Amino acid sequence: MPRQMLTDELWEKLKIIMLKMGIYDKPCLRKTVEGIFYRLRVGCPWRDLPTAFGNWNAVYKRFNDWSRKEKLMGIFNALVVDPDLEWEFIDGSIVKAHQHSSGAACEQETAIGKSVAGNTSKIHMAVDACGLKTKGCSCYPKKKEFNSGK
Repeated sequence: MPRQMLTDELWEKLKIIMLKMGIYDKPCLRKTVEGIFYRLRVGCPWRDLPTAFGNWNAVYKRFNDWSRKEKLMGIFNALVVDPDLEWEFIDGSIVKAHQHSSGAACEQETAIGKSVAGNTSKIHMAVDACGLKTKGCSCYPKKKEFNSGK
């Protein structure tokens, strides 16, 4: 069987949240959830899901059904309420900006920088050990105020 993503302790916590969301505790529930996580982690087509997780079509239908009924979003929101702050990371991403986005027409400061690749902007976000945004984290850079020395 492929490597599992959830320890028994994490599975018990997730199972409680899933039961509150109206997801039934079937014997194959953990295999289905592990199959969804495996597919999301590896990025394989649903048909290439290993048989250790059960029938690929059943896992796909369950994922699609939970997504359509917004049960996955409910689980995500429940996990964000009590984040795991054992580890906290700063996640950064460089975004390529269009040439006209540098604000040449106005005199306001922009967060667009020049690099070898052209106009870019780097975005930072504080996330917990699970990659979820931490409370109080601002996704947008704060405008720096400079003292003119007066």
